[in-house]
Parts: sequence; C-alpha cells; structure tokens
Amino acid sequence: MVAAMAPRLDSRRWRFVLVQPDTAPQLLGAVIGTFREDEGVSAIVPAELADELGIEGPDFARITLMVHSDLEGVGLTAAVAGALAEAGIACNMVAAFHHDHAFLPALRAEEALDVLRALAASAV
Repeated sequence: MVAAMAPRLDSRRWRFVLVQPDTAPQLLGAVIGTFREDEGVSAIVPAELADELGIEGPDFARITLMVHSDLEGVGLTAAVAGALAEAGIACNMVAAFHHDHAFLPALRAEEALDVLRALAASAV
C-alpha cells in the first residue's frame, strides 16, 4: 500500500474543534469527520467556518492517501506517521472506509507532501 499511496494535498485548511450546542448546526453541516469522546464531540471542519464562529486553533492541511486502504491493513499508518515524524512534522491520521487521511500543520503541507512522495517512491 505504501508504494501505491499517491498522496494528494487538499487545498482547503481544516481545524479540529469541540462541538458546542450553540455551534453544532453550523459545524455539523460542514464537518469532514467527528469523534465522540467522554469529554465531548470533536469535529474536523473548514478553518474558514471556525474563524466565522470565533473558534480559534491551529490550521491543518489534509493529505489523502489515494490508495484504497484496507481497514485491517497493517503498516500504512505506521509508515506515514513514521516518515513524517522523522521530518519533525506532527501528524494526525484519520482512517475512513476508502482512504487514510493525514492532517498536519498547514505551514508544513508542501514539505509533508514531498516526504510522502519520497516514501512511496522508496517502497517500489
């Protein structure tokens, strides 16, 4: 899977936020992902929307691994997170049904894309 991952950078910026009752309709209408924790519901939403709602936080870029990833597959997340860690780039991985997605600091998006392309090339 690593050799075929074909990383693609999303042009949008994303923010991880905590969903509150007063912002839930707007946030959940634009959400790309959610997760319920004991402390509340976290959501990944467009950074522009978070700004409009006055929700501060760091912006993240999303790199989608275009290989159809197997939810029971072994090693893809570790390889991606490891390569980014070696480059000193924080990474939050989200696995979905068809693809895995790496959310990383927006200012390092192009660098991260280069790291993942090199990782894929080295796995051939």
